[in-house]
Amino acid sequence: MLDNEINIAIEAAKASGKLLLENRNHLNNETSSNSKDVKLEADLSSENLIKEIITSSSEFPILAEESGKSQEDLGELFWVIDPLDGTANYNRAIPICCVSIGLIHKMKPIAGVIYDFNNDDLYVGNDELKIATLNGKEIHVSNVDQKNRGILITGLPHNTDYSDNALKKMLTDMQLWKKVRMIGSAAMASCYIASGKGDLYKENGIYLWDIVAGAAIVSSAGGSVQILNIQDNYQVDVVFSNSHI
Repeated sequence: MLDNEINIAIEAAKASGKLLLENRNHLNNETSSNSKDVKLEADLSSENLIKEIITSSSEFPILAEESGKSQEDLGELFWVIDPLDGTANYNRAIPICCVSIGLIHKMKPIAGVIYDFNNDDLYVGNDELKIATLNGKEIHVSNVDQKNRGILITGLPHNTDYSDNALKKMLTDMQLWKKVRMIGSAAMASCYIASGKGDLYKENGIYLWDIVAGAAIVSSAGGSVQILNIQDNYQVDVVFSNSHI
């Protein structure tokens, strides 16, 4: 079953990635903004195209970042879409952003497609078969087993607690690692863990659509996935690792 759904997601991700790349000047207009976040016409246009492609070929309902639930009861099996993960990066021409499309069953990510359109890199994960690929070639998590030899990828979502205590706790953890990276895209962070570029990604208060596809890809690549503290608004805490740290 998953092969067909993954192919649909690949078609949607590539089409929306092409749209975002070729129409950047037109789509890079703010529709809303606050002190920590920005929304662009790109988010809406990409999401509309993805939903059009998926709904024409798949019977499963959709949870999408911009438009929410396609029906009140999503059931056990549904799509989770982030039409542009790393919007602030896209806005400022920082080439770390992507299209993220995942399939979730009983709140467990089972398939993921992430298209890094700036680099024409397609990451795919099929958790049923435990196979993850980058441009058709299998990828695997790293073997690093010590924090002082590893790379931590993390982030600060727009509603992060910026209190001194919260930041001190984060810094204390960062000091245990050889290197720390903040890249502004949870989906790309997941891909970097799955392909061995980083060793552990964690972030609190991220949204489900940011991480479902990435979770499936990390798990398929041999990694460990924890999705914790799921809230009614779909905010979650996540820890994705190479399973050795």
